[in-house]
Amino acid sequence: MTSPPSTSVSTSPHTLGRPATVTPVLCAATGIALGVLTNLLQGWLPWPWSQLANSGGVWSVLAFATGAVLAARVGDVRRIAAAGALAEIGLVVGYYGYAELGRGGMGSFTFPLVWLVMACVAGPLFGAAGAWSRRSPRLWRRVASLGAVGGLFGSESLHSWLTLGYADQAIACAVAACALPLALARTWRERGLGLAVTALASPVAYAAVYGLLDQISG
Repeated sequence: MTSPPSTSVSTSPHTLGRPATVTPVLCAATGIALGVLTNLLQGWLPWPWSQLANSGGVWSVLAFATGAVLAARVGDVRRIAAAGALAEIGLVVGYYGYAELGRGGMGSFTFPLVWLVMACVAGPLFGAAGAWSRRSPRLWRRVASLGAVGGLFGSESLHSWLTLGYADQAIACAVAACALPLALARTWRERGLGLAVTALASPVAYAAVYGLLDQISG
């Protein structure tokens, strides 16, 4: 029986090297800072755009960006996935920490715990996806990664349209869902396949994420 394919992303011979300690701290610190920022943006942005600041789709982009940035210098995709998790956990800590200390309380612990669990799932997945989108030699991994990040915004578009009834916000998210695979893909074939995966991933993500949140809040 053959051994399973390697999950490493092709890079330089050293993996973390000197950044072995710096990278996790930087990822967590960046997440905390952006978590505070998204909390502030809810007060600064006009309604309904303020709701996008703390959406799961927008938050998960940080893990994807973390993976894309680290892909060039970190060899083991498992370490990149861990960095994505730290960034997402930092977002949750920063957002709810500021809510507790700067806004008079975060309220129930239910949603902070839910978002922490989701961060531990989405962070590694989208961290790895960000790395695969930049460095993987396998077409299906690159396409799936692009479609996944596009599907995040596709799910936000469906939520804004079907649940909230905000047409402008839904259109903006739909544009982002299409623009990301188009901008990040290497070839027109990848762009087309990435858009196809985005179209499939959007309703799946919408049903999974918002279905869960509706169950918890309802």
